[in-house]
Amino acid sequence: MSSHKPSIESKKRLKNIHRNVWILGLVSLFTDFGTKAIQSVLPLFLVSVLGANLSVIGLIEGIAESTASIFKLFSGALSDYWGRRKELAIFGYGLSAAIIPLFALANSPFWVLVARFGDRLGKGIRVAPRNALVADVTPTEQRGTAYGLRQTLDTIGAFSGPLAVTLILLISGQNFRLVFWVALVSGIISVCLLVKGIQETPSSEKTQSKLIQWNTFRQLGRNYWVLVLAATLFNVGNFSDAFLLLKAQAIGIADTWIPLSMIVMNFSYMLSAYPLGLLSDRIGRKQLLVVAFWLFSFVSLGFAWVEQPQQIWLLFALYGVYLGMSQGILLALVADITPPGLRGTGFGVINLVIGIVLLPSNLLAGFLWQTANSQTPFLLGSLLAISASFILLLGIRHR
Repeated sequence: MSSHKPSIESKKRLKNIHRNVWILGLVSLFTDFGTKAIQSVLPLFLVSVLGANLSVIGLIEGIAESTASIFKLFSGALSDYWGRRKELAIFGYGLSAAIIPLFALANSPFWVLVARFGDRLGKGIRVAPRNALVADVTPTEQRGTAYGLRQTLDTIGAFSGPLAVTLILLISGQNFRLVFWVALVSGIISVCLLVKGIQETPSSEKTQSKLIQWNTFRQLGRNYWVLVLAATLFNVGNFSDAFLLLKAQAIGIADTWIPLSMIVMNFSYMLSAYPLGLLSDRIGRKQLLVVAFWLFSFVSLGFAWVEQPQQIWLLFALYGVYLGMSQGILLALVADITPPGLRGTGFGVINLVIGIVLLPSNLLAGFLWQTANSQTPFLLGSLLAISASFILLLGIRHR
């Protein structure tokens, strides 16, 4: 009978998860369906249709992620000050959906840059309020479970998006633009769900008298800033998934089947996110995040030296486990070590800092790939992940 206790407890935890978390998970599901559908073909579209090179792809990915990231700080702080997280989330998701037609109509890399910037700007606006909405309605002892559940629903979309893309490419004769139009439909559905399904809660009422104060950053605490430092160093070597797809292409995977690598990655992500989030509620989040960094380091070494097409499928699967072990747990750890009235700001600051380093990260990856070889960016990522893990181990004190 004791063997059934974990599953019974897991079911009870799921029943206790607030309705907002489920709705936000479904919103993420439909949004990521479209986002991952686009991302699974975008580097191929840029190279094969628009004639872009690796440096241009690195520039597009870096600018899109990094320039828009400043809004992650201000949207999080604004949600603390205003006490209205839902409206900011709607605006962010709505902007990402509205910009999708630009991908389908693009006739040069410049318009892809504009579309990617708009999409990431929308993400920058919505991420911190959305994550704070989850924390607002979830007690500390269930946050790993709640964020893991939202990530699992998110990755169902991330898994099914590239799967749909593979079918579309097979049926349409590699019509990349058709993929973008399909993604628009899922974006519209996600916005409708958010508008109808989410309710503001008393815990997300206005908590700051001023939008941003210097004293606010001090109030975030030492553990928080150690986490920011570790995440920043790690993400210098955590460049865009576009380079993973290009690596798959470089070792001989046909363009039509490259989206399957995203399916493999997101399937393992989907299977691991919830149970690992649940595990973090029991054994602690810092330890699992350190293991996630070690796993990323190992997978990066694999991508550096992979030579056979069959080997890369395992690497994508392990990369998905790394995501399941890190993404939701990082958010839960931020929620744990951030004062309740500053959660939006806390999520915003860490997203801002990570976003800023993504520009040099992607530019560096593209430069190293073109001037040295395809192994060098992955070797750098492996080294930085190990370094970041020791900052976490030695710097964050038990709370």
